[in-house]
Amino acid sequence: MARLDDLVRWMNEELNLSEVPDYSGAMNGLQLANSGEVNKVATAVDASLPVFEKAVAAGADLLIVHHGMFWQGAQMLTGANYKKIKLAMDNDMAVYSAHIPLDVHPLFGNNACLAREIGMSDAQPYFPWKGIQLGLKQNMEISRDELRARLEKAVGGPVHVCPAGPEKVGMVGLITGGAGSEVQAMADAGIQTYITGEGQHWTYPLAEELGVNLFYAGHYATETFGVNALSEVLSGKFKLAKEAIIHPTGL
Repeated sequence: MARLDDLVRWMNEELNLSEVPDYSGAMNGLQLANSGEVNKVATAVDASLPVFEKAVAAGADLLIVHHGMFWQGAQMLTGANYKKIKLAMDNDMAVYSAHIPLDVHPLFGNNACLAREIGMSDAQPYFPWKGIQLGLKQNMEISRDELRARLEKAVGGPVHVCPAGPEKVGMVGLITGGAGSEVQAMADAGIQTYITGEGQHWTYPLAEELGVNLFYAGHYATETFGVNALSEVLSGKFKLAKEAIIHPTGL
């Protein structure tokens, strides 16, 4: 058993929440408290109602998510918002969220974990955004087909590819999640092969015109790594049970 305050303090410091920027609507950190004790941690990508139901059924005292409950400022506690919060409070389950801070953490961030899985062993931070480096890059002497195979193994599913760049992938850029709209910026930065989760339709023909290999490995699938790696460290440090809540969106 651990104190919720101790867990939150450790995560806040480890993830550097006070310094790492995020989108204006994101609320990182403890979003909902419980009575103060934690025996089991559940992790998930999204703070959706089905995820809350699964976490409660698993007996979690703390749910850690990448996409939290609150994104648009003050929100009415009605509908699904009410149901989620009532369910969590009725079952004494706290909720903690970490978005960009969990994407960019050098050890158990989404970028770092996926990079290790696909053999980017010497990846360097790149792509400046609000004073931080949002992604990782590395030159890789492998083929498109090999990179695709590595990605599909890592995310456990299909990867959509626009094969518009060199057959040997060259300089690879990686930003997990929904960063497809940055394909022009990738080309401008000298990235020859760009890996992200998802993007809009127009990004495919743009990648063709720019001569960039574009790999869409899934928004959900590329962002399962961080919360699970965080819970692995947390459960070991504080001697907690843990469970990953699997609730893929297919996107």
